[in-house]
Amino acid sequence: MAITEQDIRHLCKLSSLSLGDAEINRMSKELEAIVGYVQQLQEVDTTGVEPIANVAGLENVTRPDVPAGMLTQRQALANAPQRNEVAILVPKVVER
Repeated sequence: MAITEQDIRHLCKLSSLSLGDAEINRMSKELEAIVGYVQQLQEVDTTGVEPIANVAGLENVTRPDVPAGMLTQRQALANAPQRNEVAILVPKVVER
């Protein structure tokens, strides 16, 4: 599958990235190589192979999820750089 310069520019717009022409050209080649590798992996016959989630056989050691004391609203807002009486104020990050 060919990854075009137009595809990269569209991805840049969606992800709010600003890339120069040289970077777009490089990313096009790199993404095309990645997609090619994934296509190569899809050709492997995996019939009869059981899916596994962890090839190392390790288990994650976790503690039980037990509810504990909560912060009061005043405590939660105490160290916020910007706040009002009821919420932490953050800059707008999505614009349309």
